[in-house]
Amino acid sequence: MKLLDKEFTPSEIVNELNKYIIGQEDAKRAVGIALRNRWRRQQVAGKLKDEIMPNNIILIGPTGVGKTEIARRLAKLAHAPFVKVEASKFTEVGYVGRDVESMIRDLVETAVSMIKIEKTNEVREKADKLAEEKILDILVPPRRTVQNGEDEISLSNDNPEEVNGHKSSAREWMREKLAKGEMEDKLIEFDIAQPAVGMQILGPLGGDELGINIQEIMGNMMPKKKKKRKTKISEARELIAQEEAQKLIDMDAAQREAIQRVEQSGIVFIDEIDKIAGSGGKSTSGPDVSREGVQRDLLPIVEGSTVNTKYGSVKTDHILFIASGAFHVAKPSDLIPELQGRFPIRVELKSLTEDDFVKILTLPQNALLKQYAALLQTEGVELEFSEDAIFEIARIAFLVNEQVENIGARRLHTILSTLLDDILFGVPDVMEATAVKIDADKVKKKLESIIMNRDLSKYIL
Repeated sequence: MKLLDKEFTPSEIVNELNKYIIGQEDAKRAVGIALRNRWRRQQVAGKLKDEIMPNNIILIGPTGVGKTEIARRLAKLAHAPFVKVEASKFTEVGYVGRDVESMIRDLVETAVSMIKIEKTNEVREKADKLAEEKILDILVPPRRTVQNGEDEISLSNDNPEEVNGHKSSAREWMREKLAKGEMEDKLIEFDIAQPAVGMQILGPLGGDELGINIQEIMGNMMPKKKKKRKTKISEARELIAQEEAQKLIDMDAAQREAIQRVEQSGIVFIDEIDKIAGSGGKSTSGPDVSREGVQRDLLPIVEGSTVNTKYGSVKTDHILFIASGAFHVAKPSDLIPELQGRFPIRVELKSLTEDDFVKILTLPQNALLKQYAALLQTEGVELEFSEDAIFEIARIAFLVNEQVENIGARRLHTILSTLLDDILFGVPDVMEATAVKIDADKVKKKLESIIMNRDLSKYIL
């Protein structure tokens, strides 16, 4: 099982996160240590390994400062199953809605998909060869002859004949044409398996909540139907190869590996955990009771319990839980004490400054300015921002966040979409320019009137 490469030290994890996330060094250090500790636990010998629990983390800070992005990039870095859930979507047992165990079932589904993709890539070469043989069977079908009153199948490649002036089998000749790509646009008709439609359970508890895969049970009982498809050979090869790959994968082994990966390296990111916190000493009547009920339902999952899924039982003891919340109204201390104890690491993320906005616009590999430049480059337009324009955009983003509502880096999306509105609409019909340069004057001219009108900026920015 691939958990974390030995050479990935906490400092290297932070460096990888720096490629996409600006600032928030404390949060990056905390998740870097947590991830490395999981690898360290794997190296511990004996029974002590099972006793070492993950240090779950609460990220505290306003929206748009990088909480979700840190968790998502961390999961990609570790090749770990990852799921993001919102605490406010869950309800206490006995109420209609999602129960907290569904986050683990979602995590297992993610892991199964990851393993299937990995296994498919492993057998891809063999599946491609099988697909080619099936296509050859369609293009050059076996010839049936009768000998002594009995049918005898005689394949064409066993019967050499003159093809294009040289002695060769029709099948091998066709194989060469396929290899050269001369047949890619030729239409071909073939059969492809169509999964049988399973039965759906209606009501407050679906099949997933019951831990039963009704779809799979019904699918096994009912034979798979064959459906005729007529496509180009290039597309048929892909479809047939996918079907052959599914046959080559041992799904039982894949599911066992998925459960093991979830148990040892799964990451659950619980957003908006402050929304289920208590009201800080106020009366606990009304919805507060339900919120506390969600916390109590969440407690055994985070603490370590066994959850039944349609792929088998999953132990949550070593799953890493990262929670986050703005905590504007509630405080972390408003969570029930037992749940607080299960999130020992608390990190406060700072609000973004003008300098941070400048870095966010330019430094990350997926920086917004690079994204818009790449979009317009597809139309043959080179988009360039002057240095003073970048500083002006950062200043306006910081100013609007201070005056209206602090939505962090997401403010840059609204400002840039408003700033570039005319260009994005005008290319290529109205504008025929091959290069567009944005300077500070253009930024001010486009956005100053909106910023000055505070009521208007609430709606537009």
